[in-house]
Amino acid sequence: MEFDRLLQIRRIYAQPAALELPRGQEIVARWPGADVVLVDSHWNIPDLHGDETNVPRWSRIKTEALVLGVKKSLTVKPNGRSADFIAPSTANGCAMACAYCYVPRHKGYSNPITVFANIDQIAATLERHATRRGLKLEPNQCDPELWVYDIGENSDCSVDALLSDNVEELVGLFRELPNAKLSFATKFVNREMLAWDHGGHTRIRFSLMPADLAKSIDVRTSPVADRMAAINDFVDAGYEVHVNFSPVVITDTWLADWAALLRQLDATLTEAARAQLAAEVIFLTHNEQLHQVNLGWHPQAENVLWRPGLQESKTSSNGFNNVRYRSRAKAGYVAQLAALIGEIAPYCRIRYAF
Repeated sequence: MEFDRLLQIRRIYAQPAALELPRGQEIVARWPGADVVLVDSHWNIPDLHGDETNVPRWSRIKTEALVLGVKKSLTVKPNGRSADFIAPSTANGCAMACAYCYVPRHKGYSNPITVFANIDQIAATLERHATRRGLKLEPNQCDPELWVYDIGENSDCSVDALLSDNVEELVGLFRELPNAKLSFATKFVNREMLAWDHGGHTRIRFSLMPADLAKSIDVRTSPVADRMAAINDFVDAGYEVHVNFSPVVITDTWLADWAALLRQLDATLTEAARAQLAAEVIFLTHNEQLHQVNLGWHPQAENVLWRPGLQESKTSSNGFNNVRYRSRAKAGYVAQLAALIGEIAPYCRIRYAF
């Protein structure tokens, strides 16, 4: 089973406060054979974070370790790109191991899943925020009618749903909110979610990239063809389903590879899926610290991700010194890919590209 491949939890690092909460107790009960190690912080764990010797064990740690914590910062952040707002995370980190993921930039030399047990506080924060917003009076590219909250900024919610009911509870919350919907991107097909009662207030964004490239850098994810096929099933189940063309990585054959992907997508989608489709187009942003980590566990990925001749430095909104494709060249790349989408999949509206 996919679950067994991704998660074989042997050690749970837990804040005592998380173990006092029902969600924390439920998660520990799922792995009765796991060692429970008490920690003061979910963020600074000597066995995991800041230990360079963990780099070669990158994927093994993701498989075997789990962290239980209490989320202290419950801030709802404005966004305006993928969503109107970014929700407080219900989890951080991932069992998958995409070589370009930005979350490890914050977490040091290991990046297993941290599940936050105080889901009731997180849900209450979101409900209060949406209630204060009132109706959405002016449409925008996020959504014409409802306020959109991204709940998966720092994790993959389809995988998180294998671990706890946090994601399903938020889906239930937004089902009852008349003015809001939730959204998250995923690279994992979790078919249990097809049976959830979402009330049409959940937008799932399946991330896609050329399949050969995905085999190299989308490590431990569902195959791209499976993600494409799942779009139809989730649309049939009443979900709103968009795609993320992400990350777009420039290679010698990138445009031809994306043309092949788009043709495959076009051949896969039903008319119902096409009618509601929209896309986010996100070009690769990388980071020197993550580059160094990748050299320790997956150096071949850096042959396509780390290309100084094509990239320039950029300080992110979080203060990180990242690299992205040079702005003048990138504008040309964006135009080329947008034209290709318009030619092969003209029904796919581009919500934004950067």
